Amino acid sequence: MNTDFIKGIVVPILTPIDENELVDEKKLRDQVDYVIEGGVEGILAFGSNGEFYMVDDDEMERALEIIISQSNGRVPVYFGIGAIKTRKCIRLAKMAEEKGADGISVLQPMFLKPTEDELYTHFESIAKSVPELPMLLYNNPGRTGYTMSGALVEKLARNVENIVGMKDSSGDMTQTSEFIRRTSDLDFKVFGGKDTLLFASLCHGAVGGVCTTANFMPELITSIYDNYVAGDVEGALKQQYVLNPIRLSMDKASFPVATKDMANMRGREVGVPYLPNKATPEGAAFDGMYNNMKQAGLV
Repeated sequence: MNTDFIKGIVVPILTPIDENELVDEKKLRDQVDYVIEGGVEGILAFGSNGEFYMVDDDEMERALEIIISQSNGRVPVYFGIGAIKTRKCIRLAKMAEEKGADGISVLQPMFLKPTEDELYTHFESIAKSVPELPMLLYNNPGRTGYTMSGALVEKLARNVENIVGMKDSSGDMTQTSEFIRRTSDLDFKVFGGKDTLLFASLCHGAVGGVCTTANFMPELITSIYDNYVAGDVEGALKQQYVLNPIRLSMDKASFPVATKDMANMRGREVGVPYLPNKATPEGAAFDGMYNNMKQAGLV
């Protein structure tokens, strides 16, 4: 299975919606062009910042069609799956394959506390339902309440042919590096999942990052990766330090509102989040995000 395309900055693209909370096709197509022109090397539809947990299956399908159509082969398109039930994940995986996605990314089930055996069966079943489609694991303990272990990831990587990589959003560099170390003899691609740790992840052997800030400042986040792979380590670190205050200021807003807030600050006009979330009101959190963007020369 060819996995050479799995690398670089992948953006978990935000989902613009209209007043009826339906995907805004025009704005989504514009966002696809914006991030590609900004230098990303992949688009993840319905990652965490794509608000997958808010969207009906038919709308997911329509949005994926739009993204694949608009990207038109310029970058690979991955489809994010965050359902709890294994059978639903399989249904979504097959839909993504039918629509022409280049890969899928599967989050560990939230709300539950599965055993390692249950998790293994869950991921294996999804992967084997689409054996020709590359599958990435998505470890996000901050949102699911538990982490995947290094042993589980290694076992899946060694035994399931089309589980070819993962995104680690743990924010724990020891854990990220363990995922990389334990699979270093395999063609297994690990992405960093914390924008503030992109440089550190690359230093440990990650192939790139899945970075939400690429939704509104792709030129900055891609410069970290591009400088690093070109051998300009000092330049990459310098850009990481420009990025970090901006990304950290987002934590003062409710999740995942800040991504759309900051995109709108840069004139992207991507609209509002799904209810019950609301755009961040003017005040300390809003001012902090704006001032950090201004200091970086982005607004």
